[in-house]
Amino acid sequence: MTKPMVDYRQFRFSKLNTPEFSHLKLLGGWLVYFVLYLLTENLIPTERCHVVHCALDDAIPFLEGFAIPYCFWYLLIVISLGWFLLYDVDSFKRLQVFIIITQLVAMAVYIIWPSYQDLRPAVFPRKNFLSHVMGFIYSFDTPTGVCPSLHVAYSIGIASTWCKCRRAPAWWKAFAVAAAVIISVATAFVKQHSVLDIAAALPLGLLAEILTFHVIYPKKRDA
Repeated sequence: MTKPMVDYRQFRFSKLNTPEFSHLKLLGGWLVYFVLYLLTENLIPTERCHVVHCALDDAIPFLEGFAIPYCFWYLLIVISLGWFLLYDVDSFKRLQVFIIITQLVAMAVYIIWPSYQDLRPAVFPRKNFLSHVMGFIYSFDTPTGVCPSLHVAYSIGIASTWCKCRRAPAWWKAFAVAAAVIISVATAFVKQHSVLDIAAALPLGLLAEILTFHVIYPKKRDA
């Protein structure tokens, strides 16, 4: 069994600035994101938002089966950050920096150019467990602040970081890439995002890729 790189049992807040544990400060990016998320969700009225919609969106049916990969995204974030925290701290730093960049840029866009999507079905075509799951997600996740899609941007970062991690097995790298693609497609089929949101996430992911792996970590991108 692979031995963890850091013994987190020894962690104390007084040690947060030590070389052994300083990377944990990057997790603070999530606190900033959640604050910005709450502010943009509650302070920007829907009337100010631009509707994001294209003809292809109307051709894509609602398929509740895609709720599985859509929700798996949350678990994939936890699995990836958790594994890197234990077994590849450099990859943890890169992925977390990638996520922070996408969060900050996306939030700036949501504030400067508020977006809204009108794709959610008024009535689910089928009533089953997965449609109830999507109904629950709809109940707390408003259809504002959608372009670019962070579901897609994070997925790009996760797949990219896994592919550059030498300690990860080849089968898992392939799984991470496949998961990123399926998750991105799922956002359209569960009517959480327009195809335009997905397309807008691609240059955002490219920007974060360049800044993370070629500017901030130019000499360690293949670890």
